[in-house]
Amino acid sequence: MKKLTGLLMAASVLLLGACGTGDKKADVSSGADKKEVVVGLDDTFVPMGFRDDDGNLTGFDVDLATAVFDLTDTKVTFQPIDWSMKETELDNGTIDMIWNGYTINAEREKKVLFSDIYMKSYQILVTKKDSGIDTFDKMKDKVLGAQEGSSGYKIFTDQPEVLQDIVKDNDATLYASFNEAFIDLETGRIDGLLIDSVYAEYYLTQAKKLDQFNLIESSFEQEDYAVGVRKNDEKLATKINDGLNELHENGEFKKISEKWFGKDVTPN
Repeated sequence: MKKLTGLLMAASVLLLGACGTGDKKADVSSGADKKEVVVGLDDTFVPMGFRDDDGNLTGFDVDLATAVFDLTDTKVTFQPIDWSMKETELDNGTIDMIWNGYTINAEREKKVLFSDIYMKSYQILVTKKDSGIDTFDKMKDKVLGAQEGSSGYKIFTDQPEVLQDIVKDNDATLYASFNEAFIDLETGRIDGLLIDSVYAEYYLTQAKKLDQFNLIESSFEQEDYAVGVRKNDEKLATKINDGLNELHENGEFKKISEKWFGKDVTPN
């Protein structure tokens, strides 16, 4: 009898635990209905979202997201995440959206609902000027770097004829952040880095090292940046789109653009 009672109690605990986990997952409500939303970002992606010298989160996307939700008096919390796990964090409800130079592609469209496009970028190859590598062809048998889970690495594998077929081991060394990749590029551990143009240009300009590197344009297609929300959260996507439109109309989007890029990056 004692053994039976113990088994029943253990089963009850397991059942309650399972119900609790299920309830938590099922309780992921629309970000549009919340007074505080959580934005997931890679806090090393300058100038989109990164930490300043005092350790505070700043950047173009941080300013833009804050401005969008200020329109409805919604508080925004920015949560640094492992970029390779971004969609998992979104599905689990840890964050309400991915807003950090997040490129639209077919694979991601299966996992998230995208907002309207708010900016465009493209992939470039960065090499040291003293390396002699100033074209994609000269990366033959050389070591390439890329960020894990990035759109650049996805494009690299989807269009192997552009670069993958010629680099060493027909693959790239993957990094958790571009900061780490740049360190290895400078020290010669890698020969080239496939990277978003906005990051490379801003990073090297701020570091006063732009004249030490080649920024080589690629034949990869231009990339569209948008905000990713859960597939069933149409309300939040609409709220973000309405906010972006209002910021365009009142001139605030242009001000934020010029602050970070010195120009208006509104997509045509």
